[in-house]
Amino acid sequence: MPAEPRPPAACLIGWPAAHSRSPLIHHYWLRTLGIEGGYTIESVPPEDVGDFVGRLAQRGFVGANVTIPHKERALLLSVPDERAKAVGAANTLWFQGGTLFSTNTDIEGFLNNLDAAAPGWDAAIDALVLGAGGASRAVVFGLLERGIARVHLANRTAGRAQALADQFGAAVLPVAWDAVGELLPRTQLLVNTTSLGMHGQPPLAVDVGLLPPQAVVADLVYVPLQTPLLAAARGRGLRTADGLGMLLHQAVRGFELWFGRRPEVTPELRALAEADLTKT
Repeated sequence: MPAEPRPPAACLIGWPAAHSRSPLIHHYWLRTLGIEGGYTIESVPPEDVGDFVGRLAQRGFVGANVTIPHKERALLLSVPDERAKAVGAANTLWFQGGTLFSTNTDIEGFLNNLDAAAPGWDAAIDALVLGAGGASRAVVFGLLERGIARVHLANRTAGRAQALADQFGAAVLPVAWDAVGELLPRTQLLVNTTSLGMHGQPPLAVDVGLLPPQAVVADLVYVPLQTPLLAAARGRGLRTADGLGMLLHQAVRGFELWFGRRPEVTPELRALAEADLTKT
C-alpha cells in the first residue's frame, strides 16, 4: 500500500532561532482551526542555508519563515514579490506550482496591526519614522502604499536615511536626528523602528508631549510589551500600536499560504503570546 501523505509542515529558518514565538502562534492556529499540520524551528548556520532552502520540499516542508541572518539570502534563493524586493529581504517562503516564492509580511503585519489598534490612522498626512534599517524599509513601503503624503525619516547615521529616501522617492524626506523635536508638533503618526527602548537598550529620548492630540504612536519593539515610548503616549491619551501586535499580524499570510486557511489574531492568541513574553 502507498504511504499515507504526511500532514503539511512549515518551519522557521534562523541562526539562532530558539527564541522565536512563531511556533506558539502557528501551533495555536493549527489547533483552533482543526488542521493537522506542523511547525518547527530549524537552526541553520549561514554556510548551510543555501542547501537547506534548496532542499526545503525534500525535507518535507511546504514553506518557511526566515529570520536573522538569512532574510537577504532567502531573497536570492527564491522568486521574490514586489514587497520582498522593495524591502530587500524575505521572511516568508512558499511553493506554488513547484516554484519557491518569497514575500515580506512585515509590511502587512505593520499595516494590519495599525488598522486593528488605531482605525483611521491612515488619514495622517505627515508620518515620522525613526530608524533606517530593514524594519524601517518595510514600514516606509507600507506607509507609501497606504498613500501617506510625507514620510519624514530620522536616523542617527544620516547617510542611511538618505539612501533609503533615495530608494523610495520624493515622498520620503530624510531629517537629522536632532531635528526630530521640531517635527513632532505636526506629526500625526510616529513610528519607532529602532532598538531604543528595548530591554537592555538605551531609552528613546522623544518628547511625545509635543505631538498633536490626534497623533498615533507605533513601536516595533515588543520586549518590554509596553516600552517607555508607548507608556508616555498612553499617558497622554494617544492611540498606540505595539510590536507584539505586528508580530502576530505578520504571521497571518504565511499560515494561509502553507495551510490554506486564513487565521485571525484573537484576544486569546494575544494573551498566550503576552504570557510567554512575560514568562521569559
